[in-house]
Amino acid sequence: MSEKRFKIVGIGEILWDLLPAGKQPGGAPANFAFIVSQLGDCGTVVSRVGDDRNGAEILEKLKSYGLEINEIQIDRKNSTGTVKVNLKNGQPEYEIIEPVAWDFLEMNDNLHDLAKKCDAVCFGSLAQRNSVSRKTIREFLHLTRNDALQIFDVNLRQKFFSPEILRESLVLANVVKLNNEELPKICEMFAVEGANETEQTKKLRGKFDLRLLCLTRGAKGSLLVTENGISENHGVKVEITDTIGAGDAFTAALTHGFLRGWSLNEINEKASRVGAFVASNEGAMPDFPQEF
Repeated sequence: MSEKRFKIVGIGEILWDLLPAGKQPGGAPANFAFIVSQLGDCGTVVSRVGDDRNGAEILEKLKSYGLEINEIQIDRKNSTGTVKVNLKNGQPEYEIIEPVAWDFLEMNDNLHDLAKKCDAVCFGSLAQRNSVSRKTIREFLHLTRNDALQIFDVNLRQKFFSPEILRESLVLANVVKLNNEELPKICEMFAVEGANETEQTKKLRGKFDLRLLCLTRGAKGSLLVTENGISENHGVKVEITDTIGAGDAFTAALTHGFLRGWSLNEINEKASRVGAFVASNEGAMPDFPQEF
């Protein structure tokens, strides 16, 4: 575990994943913040829960994990987010409820100050489905320092995205992570051509002037592309329990390594191991062993 602790924010949805075996805390930004905390950084969740039992329980759970929860707002009108999850061979299918508390995330003085202090912030497309949260997320991004990482973890879910939201998010970001199912959709949407995934990722990175583009490919590994280099990792073989949060874990470890100036191969190897570990456990926030 590194001595320096970076201040890293996950902004957007927080919710309960309603699994066949019971409920687990989730939401990509919350999963991301949990993992960076497990790796030794200071993870902060920026989101909103309802003034209800589910909200109180998720706050208590995150607090027990050592996460910073002061920037999770309480909504007196809308309920805490939930997602019904069905698993098929370990692969989740989601039924995302709307509207819920995290659709109404509001800017305030605390968030204004946090944006200026953070070293990295991760956001996705799902929490931008409502104009209220979308405005807050974009304002937060505009307030961050020029040297901060602004990580767009694409996470296409159901119908909750549009070309406009995706384009504006790609423009706001300097790091992007997407998976091999999302890549062809994004390339078609923004007229990015290429004979294979490597060519497509290179062109997509260049089109949006990204510092780093990451493509995850499930069991087939991952690809990292910068202006000056490329790294391919063939993945870590594990027995999959479920893949919920595995991509968020990859993004978190990628952020952890990139902030520290690791080589692309070092980042890729670490992120692959962390993502595989989460996939081998139930839910997105498993207990982490000391070796990570």
